[in-house]
Amino acid sequence: MKQPLHIDTHDVSLEFGAEDDPVRQHARLRHPLATVFHLLFRVGAIITYLLCSWFSNSFIVSFVAIILLLSFDFWTVKNVTGRLMVGLRWWNHIDEEGKSQWLFEARKPSQKNKQLSSEAEVRIFWLGLIVCPLIWGIFFFSTLFSFNFKWLAVVVTGVVLQGANLYGYIRCKLGGQTSITSVASNYLGTQLLQRPDVNSGNV
Repeated sequence: MKQPLHIDTHDVSLEFGAEDDPVRQHARLRHPLATVFHLLFRVGAIITYLLCSWFSNSFIVSFVAIILLLSFDFWTVKNVTGRLMVGLRWWNHIDEEGKSQWLFEARKPSQKNKQLSSEAEVRIFWLGLIVCPLIWGIFFFSTLFSFNFKWLAVVVTGVVLQGANLYGYIRCKLGGQTSITSVASNYLGTQLLQRPDVNSGNV
């Protein structure tokens, strides 16, 4: 008499599409709400600056709206989206001696931390962080050369607030205690030292 066939399936895991998981993990937004707010206020400030004359003839209303959007963006990017999307944080505090101290932190990489953000979020974060200050820089020169000085205060505020976040996060990325200039100099020096000498090759 034949013995009944017994199949042990406790190890078997059927996950359709599992081969696509790495790609999906890189493309998936793990913090969609933070990603939206990372771009919402800064893009909204730019759009308001460009189109405010279509909706209101009052300079004061437009001025207040843009400043509020820039302030909301500065606080959100500095305190929320940078920590969630790329694991970076910077801030300033006054020590016991009354001196201002700037602190720059980067989350240490680990297997757990790698799952907290995706490549898509990192790209969106840095793209928004870099492009928007450049746009405000263009606005600055356009208002300056067109002698439109009443908007100069708004544009300078945009450059300062968004430039401060950009500078702070670059310091976090490169290392808080190292200046950006020294990092660039050290990198170029290392590349020059490692470059093979073309004159020392075999003839």
